[in-house]
Amino acid sequence: MDKFVWKLARRAIAIHEKLIEFYGEPIWHDPMPPVHELVCTILSQNTNDKNRDRAFNLLRDKFPTWEEVRDAKIEEVIEAIRPAGLANQKGPRIQQALKSITEERGDMDLSFLKKMPVDEARNWLTKFNGVGPKTAAIVLCFSLGMPAFPVDTHVYRVTGRIGLRPEKMTVEQAHPHLESLFPPETYYAAHLNIIRLGREICTARRAMCEICPIVKLCDYGRKRMEIGE
Repeated sequence: MDKFVWKLARRAIAIHEKLIEFYGEPIWHDPMPPVHELVCTILSQNTNDKNRDRAFNLLRDKFPTWEEVRDAKIEEVIEAIRPAGLANQKGPRIQQALKSITEERGDMDLSFLKKMPVDEARNWLTKFNGVGPKTAAIVLCFSLGMPAFPVDTHVYRVTGRIGLRPEKMTVEQAHPHLESLFPPETYYAAHLNIIRLGREICTARRAMCEICPIVKLCDYGRKRMEIGE
């Protein structure tokens, strides 16, 4: 690790510790089975949590098993998930992923991924259309307890403002970059607390640096407070 990255890693740990002081340790939710999380995360793309949850529940109500989703008429799947938006894209992606998993594994139990090295497991998931680094990381981290750091819109924006990643780094590049900065045991809490910071204080519309618990560790915040904006 070069000196610059080492300094960033030390700052990442300090930010994590400050957010733990401010928000507390996030409570580990009861994990959904990996295939549930996979479908739910595909539904979450380009929409909010409320619409995602509504679509997921409607899908489960109409098709109580994933085998039924897999084998249903695609028009019925699309109609069930319409509240999540982009249903014409998400429906075929979900159904094709379920079909491909069954063809390769014989069933839809993804618990075998936990026995793989995390990079192997990530590569296995991202071979499916519609499953990118964020979706794979969420399945690995939240369902399987594996060391993956999901980078969503909030995490990407906030880490850019803080200065934990280069300004022009892509979302895809940000996943391995942030994983290299935060210790693996902090991924879950750091991910959730940065999201909370992005929703409540470091919002897309306005960064409320005057009440931010990590302003002294933030490039944008320090500069903004110095010039009295």
